[in-house]
Amino acid sequence: MKRILVVDDDPAIRRMTKLGLESAGAYTVFMENLGVRAVETARSCRPDLILLDIMMPDMDGSDVATALQEDPELRHIKLVFLTALLSKSQETKSGEHIVIAKPVTTQELVAIIEQELGPAGPG
Repeated sequence: MKRILVVDDDPAIRRMTKLGLESAGAYTVFMENLGVRAVETARSCRPDLILLDIMMPDMDGSDVATALQEDPELRHIKLVFLTALLSKSQETKSGEHIVIAKPVTTQELVAIIEQELGPAGPG
């Protein structure tokens, strides 16, 4: 099972992402609603990939990404940014920074996760 951490201040997005990915049968999903706790949560749950909201009220997603990259134990974790600030045509789905426009379907998330981590079989 691939371990995914969802960091987003919107409870509906966290809940729908968790339900969608877990129903795909290949992911264990952890959730965090505050950017300031994202690094601590990543340290405790050791995710393979983090879905990270860019705009959060307490700490910008890019600041969270910088803190993760500066931590030797966490810098290997793949990051995928989620944002409502872009349209689907402005998404970046490859390269160093993957940025996906909200709303996003489970199928889109699975495709991006598989691109970053490789295919994940059931449990």
